[in-house]
Amino acid sequence: MTETTPLPEATASEAPEANEAAEQTPEASAAAAPTLSPAEVASQLKALFPALFTGMQKPLKLRIQADIQQRAPGKFTKAQLSAFLRRHTGSTGYLIALGKATHRYDLDGNAGDELLEEHRLAAREELKRRRGVQQEREALENQQRMNRAQLLRDFQRTTLTEANFCVLKGLSPEELPGILEIAKREAAERPAMEPQQAREPRPDLRRQPRREGGGGRPGGKPGNGPTSAPKAGRRNASR
Repeated sequence: MTETTPLPEATASEAPEANEAAEQTPEASAAAAPTLSPAEVASQLKALFPALFTGMQKPLKLRIQADIQQRAPGKFTKAQLSAFLRRHTGSTGYLIALGKATHRYDLDGNAGDELLEEHRLAAREELKRRRGVQQEREALENQQRMNRAQLLRDFQRTTLTEANFCVLKGLSPEELPGILEIAKREAAERPAMEPQQAREPRPDLRRQPRREGGGGRPGGKPGNGPTSAPKAGRRNASR
């Protein structure tokens, strides 16, 4: 999922090209450029500069906006490029690339300036923050799903009137039908519970190692094994 949250100061410096001075863009070219969304700008940039904007994401050369305007005059306005670059450099994929790469790349895909460690560190910190936010969101969604499932079970078992049930659960009568409907849908989508595991089979005593003094029989019972000795009393009684 693409993130568009504001970046830390060091990481935000990744996109100074998104805030470049207007004098870098010719006014006539800006006025002639058609209205383009960030997605449309991305599509055209991939066609114009595939070495940089296709395949695995690469850290952009600083002030790349000026280079784009020079190489493709009149194609994009400053506002269009700024909107695209903010989204591009703020994406999770770009931050992952930024945290691992060692250099920045120009429009032809050539490695240029070395990446500052502070920019790599800021990218990693932002990714860590986003993972934490995502985990919190998933935990909250799971808890809400469990609460709805419990509410549905309680409603199906209750002997209270719907009005009294709503008072007990702290809900308004208008909220209850919608929540129950969601709970029923989630219950239908939930995968069937796995069958209970079969009881563990009893150990095969025949495969157990022999015990000393047991003559090789299970349970250590005397037998004809090499460690079994005849009882003296029984031998004498036979004489």
